[in-house]
Amino acid sequence: MPVPHVESLDALNDDLAAQCHRRLDDRRRRHVETIGERLIRDRDAFLTLPLVPYEPCERRPGRVSSLSLVRYRSNDYSVPVAYGHREVLIRGYVDQVVIGCGSEVIARHRRSYEREDLVFDPLHYLPLIEKKVGALDQAAPLAGWELPEAFATLRRLMEARLGKAGKREYVQVLRLLETFPLAEVEAASRDALKLGAIGFDAVKHLVLCRIERRPPRLDLDPYPYLPRARVATTSAGSYMSLLSGAGP
Repeated sequence: MPVPHVESLDALNDDLAAQCHRRLDDRRRRHVETIGERLIRDRDAFLTLPLVPYEPCERRPGRVSSLSLVRYRSNDYSVPVAYGHREVLIRGYVDQVVIGCGSEVIARHRRSYEREDLVFDPLHYLPLIEKKVGALDQAAPLAGWELPEAFATLRRLMEARLGKAGKREYVQVLRLLETFPLAEVEAASRDALKLGAIGFDAVKHLVLCRIERRPPRLDLDPYPYLPRARVATTSAGSYMSLLSGAGP
């Protein structure tokens, strides 16, 4: 039987379950009953499941380094910078590494089977980069972070209009990914580009409007470079003057 190639352990389990269901009506060798019929009888002899699910993992204590990394089996995994030098609990599963501090899960990574590998989550380092925006292009945890094109366009316009402050606002936009899905932040960034509202406040407002399903109401005071439309109250006399001046 060929070795299966799947993206994750969950995908492998789903595939195995589907194959098992397809065989329920089959009969093996000299058995009169089908596999499904024999399974019903076997279930009567099964023990009840434990009240607490079994966690198939290795547990190890660890400590966060000054670089916000935790070592597990020769590889380093990132955690949020707020947890530097803290004691943590590492759970190593077949397909992932989960790091907890107290009762809180602070990091979850796909497990690496290389040696001396560095596994980063860029979101873990954004609070630090927001304070030191000069490191935005040199930060190793952000290397290879592939984001939709809208983010690069937004950054270019922010820096062109606001300089260093624009770079910091771009990092603040990235930090929205700590709370909101990538698809929502990307869509809000595209909306901001269409409106010409190039700023963190505008993107955040547009994200919230999408989540809450309400129309945006942008305050243009932070964007003095945008043209403003002045709409006066229309009087009935204006309509009458138009009608009086109309002719063939």
